[in-house]
Amino acid sequence: MNFANVSYEDAMRRAREIVPTLAERAQKCEDARVLLPENETLLHETGLFRYHQPKRFGGMELPYAAVVDIVAELARACPSTAWNVGNLGCHHWILGYYEPETQHEVWDANPDALIASSIALAAGRGKKVEGGYIVSGRWPFSSGVDNCDWNMLAVTVYGDDGKTIDWRLCLVAKSDYRIIDTWYAMGMVGTGSKDIEVKEVFVPERRALELTKCRGGLEHPGGKLNAGPLFRIPIVAAAGHPLSASALGAAEGALEHVVKVFAKRMGTYTGAKVSEFQAVQIKIARARALVDSARYLMRESAIAFDRYAEQGAVPDLETKLRLRIQNTLAVLQSREAVETLWSCYGANAIYTRDPLQRYLRDTQAINQHFSFNFDIAGSAYGTVAMGGKYTNPTM
Repeated sequence: MNFANVSYEDAMRRAREIVPTLAERAQKCEDARVLLPENETLLHETGLFRYHQPKRFGGMELPYAAVVDIVAELARACPSTAWNVGNLGCHHWILGYYEPETQHEVWDANPDALIASSIALAAGRGKKVEGGYIVSGRWPFSSGVDNCDWNMLAVTVYGDDGKTIDWRLCLVAKSDYRIIDTWYAMGMVGTGSKDIEVKEVFVPERRALELTKCRGGLEHPGGKLNAGPLFRIPIVAAAGHPLSASALGAAEGALEHVVKVFAKRMGTYTGAKVSEFQAVQIKIARARALVDSARYLMRESAIAFDRYAEQGAVPDLETKLRLRIQNTLAVLQSREAVETLWSCYGANAIYTRDPLQRYLRDTQAINQHFSFNFDIAGSAYGTVAMGGKYTNPTM
């Protein structure tokens, strides 16, 4: 199907309409430990994987900030499914940076093709050969991989002397990698984030995206085909938003759930109305403010990337790092909001039948992701802000 005429507002409407269905299936998704086939079908039908796919291939090509709004909306119901929408959906965006021939190879065959990834650069080793690279490695946390036909694997390229010479994001077909089921996790269980193994696979040059050409602007090879603002955004600097929005949506979903429950709950031992306890009222207010703050930081940092791209400008390193810490703090605040709600929910919080425990586990799991370690992100920003040297060639 072609979704090129779907507006931002229509995409949001489609997301809102499927929230009840995703909520009904949330436990089933967790039990399956993968993106449910029926959820994948629903997302294909609504086009919600294709919010950042180029219009020329039938995608919506919405502004970058759409990944925050769409994913957060879906995460109110099922953070695991929303994570896969953010993760797999953003790979349509990233594919737009590859050589035009590679884009046509994937999307002419199937514009709905799903692509997984693992961004652990240290996990993959590459060697330059004629026409491309020989790649090997074992990568962790490849979310939604069971549903995908391709995988974008981060690879460090070494020279004959063993020194690093390049960093590539290698597009590898499903037939060339092995899925290893390591995904027995305490949170985000339905993401199916399993390990990937590749042994001595040849990746042609056109499928090996040079990350140092994706730091903003149109230096990347996909710029020959996709010149819109979306494809001028620095990939690595902006890579956290497609994943962070699941934490924001989970916090919103948890707040909605607790407010609804507390509006009717009577104290089991006292018979008093829980909604009249001042301590509970204050906790609800704190959680609301934390979610609102997280939403502002996450959206505004994403919108900033849109603004730079629309102006044909590239943010400097300090600005990139500043936007990253804003997004990282938003993930922290999302977790704190859920933990605040948990702290006043009472013994019902320990029942697996209550969705609050899933929101808690999911937000805690998301905060363990390398991209949302505030100490790492904060140290990088603080170093640059005070005139120090920070080196990340892909940033």
